[in-house]
Amino acid sequence: MADEIFPVTRTDEEWRARLTREQYDVMRRHGTERPGSCALNHEKRRGVFQCAGCDQPLFRSGDKFESGTGWPSFFDPLPGALGSTIDRSYGMVRSEVHCSRCGSHLGHVFPDGPPPTGLRYCINGVALNFIPETESVR
Repeated sequence: MADEIFPVTRTDEEWRARLTREQYDVMRRHGTERPGSCALNHEKRRGVFQCAGCDQPLFRSGDKFESGTGWPSFFDPLPGALGSTIDRSYGMVRSEVHCSRCGSHLGHVFPDGPPPTGLRYCINGVALNFIPETESVR
């Protein structure tokens, strides 16, 4: 990913101005938020979860499930929304996922999720913005 060029690019200064300190640590430095610390883990409304770095839609609320891990978990991303790389940190081999539009680190994907995909996208809540579905005007 270090050599990958993304459609949305910003200088380090621009990222720091756009993101909170915690978002910057997670999204630009590959950190991890404390489990259970994000309100989005409990979000139940219909809507879309977007990248906090560039506003790209990443997941539909209907693809979110309670994994018991302390982080928002999804079984399927929106088409083309994510990229992945191998993460060999902490003596493990994991699949890291990032926003395909700006390259921001989001979390990891594991093969222990529910049907139909069997995948669990374990995502840092601070890397997401939730946009609730609006009711149509009648």
